[in-house]
Amino acid sequence: MTRERLISLDVFRGLTILLMTIVNNPGDWGHVYAPLLHSEWHGCTPTDLVFPFFIFIMGVAVPLAMPTKTWDDTTFNKILVRSLRMFCLGIFFNYFSKIQIFGLEGISLLIGRLIITVTIGYALMGNFSSKLKNILAFSILFIYLFLAYSGIEAYQDVRLPGVLQRIAIVYFVVSLLYLKTSKKTQIITGAVLLLGYWAAMTLIPVPGIGAANLEKGTNLASWVDSILLKGHMYRETITWDPEGILSTLPSIVNGIIGLLIGQILQLNITKNQKASKIALAGAALIIAGLLWNIIFPINKSLWTSSYVLYTTGLAATCLALLYYVIDIADYKKGFKLFLIWGVNPMIVFFFSQIIPQALVMIQFKNPHNPAEQINLLNYLYTFGIAPLFSNPMTASLAGALVYVGIWTFILWIFYKNKLIFKV
Repeated sequence: MTRERLISLDVFRGLTILLMTIVNNPGDWGHVYAPLLHSEWHGCTPTDLVFPFFIFIMGVAVPLAMPTKTWDDTTFNKILVRSLRMFCLGIFFNYFSKIQIFGLEGISLLIGRLIITVTIGYALMGNFSSKLKNILAFSILFIYLFLAYSGIEAYQDVRLPGVLQRIAIVYFVVSLLYLKTSKKTQIITGAVLLLGYWAAMTLIPVPGIGAANLEKGTNLASWVDSILLKGHMYRETITWDPEGILSTLPSIVNGIIGLLIGQILQLNITKNQKASKIALAGAALIIAGLLWNIIFPINKSLWTSSYVLYTTGLAATCLALLYYVIDIADYKKGFKLFLIWGVNPMIVFFFSQIIPQALVMIQFKNPHNPAEQINLLNYLYTFGIAPLFSNPMTASLAGALVYVGIWTFILWIFYKNKLIFKV
């Protein structure tokens, strides 16, 4: 069987990463349209779909990238190292603003941090020999952990979990499941994870708190984070992490369902039949997720089992639609933008989160109030974009779209020159 690349999957990935960029980079966090914000707790907004969609897409891509199941030390090493590289890229986001270099400050410190950023990015995305990839990935991970637990003040509260870290873990598990197990075992594994997580979160009493519950900061997942990730969690939550340890287990099922959908795409049936199967699976998952929501609410921060089914159902439905339009009907007009974004997601994922942090470090006197400082990011928005709009929410969205436009130009150059950056 030859390796198949689906344009529809690249487009879907591009749509997802583009939406992620809009969501993560508003001009003003104080004025954001509701659909571009995460749910306060229970519920699901369009923003809450980005992360699970990305995991689902990754799961679909696994069998397409490895159409012939070959299990040996070389294959295992490739999967392990790719997972470690993604994991290390994710952790670096949390280190960037904490890096200290021999007492440097201001622009000098920024330049030093950017040099380290480019070095880390190249080390983790460069095309080296397998042995060198191994050495670099393990060495960088060791340095991260050493700094986090060394007692050095600058790094004593650095966050260790994160989006790419969770994606890396899911990729590792899903790839092994694909190569070593049957579809039946994959389905059973997914069911056990979802049912087990539901039982744990709703039946096991929380030490020091009392009865099992699904409230912020007092649920079982929060308790596990407070024990195993103490001092190294998301700064907005402090006592628990939205990408914490226990809630990572059900997220693996997003990848497993994606894996199963990817295997449907490998079946020796017509494309129309494949699209129908995927669409039906999507509808069934959505219904199952909404029904489970009645007793186990859809919740991204807890990554509840109902959230897994609901989001993978929507993802499968979207993929079925794109697959029909692009790969069956052969209608590709209007999708080029998303294709450009979809073939180079990792470079966007890495640098789009570094650039805003870098711009914030460049500070100077506020032209309207010389007594206070303003950073370059706020300056560009406050004086370059916001005055053009009467509605502050529209202005904030425009700021995000300008950032998307800049990245589109960069990605277009990469696309034209066939430059694809992978881990």
